[in-house]
Amino acid sequence: MTLESEFHQEMLNIYRRAQSEANYNATRFLQMVAEIGGVETAHRLINSENVSEGYTALWERGKLELTVEALILENHKFQSLFTEEQISTCAKRLKGYGYKKNA
Repeated sequence: MTLESEFHQEMLNIYRRAQSEANYNATRFLQMVAEIGGVETAHRLINSENVSEGYTALWERGKLELTVEALILENHKFQSLFTEEQISTCAKRLKGYGYKKNA
């Protein structure tokens, strides 16, 4: 399994976990992952000027560990798929919303 396909699977996992753990159905997120893949979805979400509706919904539910940003920051093996600037954006967003790393 390639790193990209493993990341794709992890993106699907956070979708499923958001449903079961946060009662949040991230339909648009799933649609994006299915259409353009996990890595490209993550790039688009991170490169966006503002956090997504899904990010906000997960923050409201106290589940920032289910965000793309947390997935990237807490799984160092995936960081090679992203630029330093993107990783920094992930860290800034999570810190700005008061996220404390679980792992």
